[in-house]
Amino acid sequence: MTWLVKVALDRPYTFIVMALMILIFGPLAALRTPTDIFPNIGIPVVGVAFSYTGLSPDEMGARMLSNYERFLSTTVNDVEHVESTSMTGLGIVKIFFQPNVDIRLATAQVTSVSQTGIRQMPQGTLPPLILNYSASTVPVLQMAFSSTSLSEQQVLDYSQNFARPRLTTVPGAAIPYSYGGKFRSVQIDLDPQAMQARGLSATDVQNAFVSQNQIVPTGNIKIGSIQYVVKLNNATDTIEAMNDLPVKTVGGGTVFLHDVGHVRDGN
Repeated sequence: MTWLVKVALDRPYTFIVMALMILIFGPLAALRTPTDIFPNIGIPVVGVAFSYTGLSPDEMGARMLSNYERFLSTTVNDVEHVESTSMTGLGIVKIFFQPNVDIRLATAQVTSVSQTGIRQMPQGTLPPLILNYSASTVPVLQMAFSSTSLSEQQVLDYSQNFARPRLTTVPGAAIPYSYGGKFRSVQIDLDPQAMQARGLSATDVQNAFVSQNQIVPTGNIKIGSIQYVVKLNNATDTIEAMNDLPVKTVGGGTVFLHDVGHVRDGN
């Protein structure tokens, strides 16, 4: 190290200039260097979220996630390992891939096997939500909504349809669906004794309800110089009107939906 000292003594101006450059450019480089508190680990992950209202965590894991994991191991390439979490009405599968995987091909394979997997799940299972992220993706914000005047269904509606769309505009942010609360759905409460008295079953009511709520394109009609939009009464406009739908003709009389049950705005 003595040679460095000799060079500094022989060329003092050179080292003075170097010290001044370090003094000037050092703080500038430190200020301009971007800081990444969430570095990219480079392990691609695909998240798959299944939902089925009312299903317990044990049934979610046994009836849905376990079979789905078997599908993944045979049809998706470069899978490193799979993690699953079961909750009430919700099942989340995290698929970790090898670092050199083609994530576009992997996502396509996961999407394809998901459409096939739901055929083996309980009837009524909806296609899952599939989201791409990496192992370095971590939650940075968690919002909780509550109200003393609104119901759980209304609070969930506000958080899902008003708060969430505004957060999706943040660059680089991925906003999942709201969790908790009560999802709005049209419920048909059937009276078993009334159906038995009229010789009907729940399948008869279901088939009648489906056949009378269809989306049929109508088009328009031109009468004279005015063109009118044609509207059919192929679907009810309100939930209360669904109670007046005919179900079946029994003994010469028509049985309506309100005779064997009640349609309500529920969850």
